[in-house]
Amino acid sequence: MVMDYLWLFATAGGAFLLGAAVAYAILRQKPLPPAAKEAQKQKIDELYERSPENRTR
Repeated sequence: MVMDYLWLFATAGGAFLLGAAVAYAILRQKPLPPAAKEAQKQKIDELYERSPENRTR
């Protein structure tokens, strides 16, 4: 009987801790500054403007 509660606590507690860690990581994430966003957008545009024949592997 006690073993059942121990397994319940271990599985429910583990799921709760994992969810709390994911939520904490999401809340701590900082947005990119405008200069970095623009540089990222330029690199993405540059990547997709190339034709498949000119891409290096």
